[in-house]
Amino acid sequence: MNNDKPNYFDLVYQVVREIPKGRVTSYGAIAHYLGLKSGARMVGYAMNAAHAMPDVPAQRVVNRQGLLTGKHHFGAPTRMQELLEADGIRVENDQVVDFDRVFWDPEKELGI
Repeated sequence: MNNDKPNYFDLVYQVVREIPKGRVTSYGAIAHYLGLKSGARMVGYAMNAAHAMPDVPAQRVVNRQGLLTGKHHFGAPTRMQELLEADGIRVENDQVVDFDRVFWDPEKELGI
């Protein structure tokens, strides 16, 4: 087992917990903020593992275009969208509406 994985995932979860209700970010923005060389794909792996963790709002992490590419990891096909809508985010055709307006950049919001 890779000993770096839990630490990496924990760093990702710390950032995701900071995303405010009504905002979303991308896998790549989190990876960039953390300076992690493994990139967006590894953030996606962390999000896939977070679905059983109610304190990690994984639904608030989407791809760089605002698409709900991780929706199949939420159990029901519409669950990710339902969670986002409960957060006040509009979603149409598996894409966040007004993505640029609701995008939360951890580098700007949390500083480096």
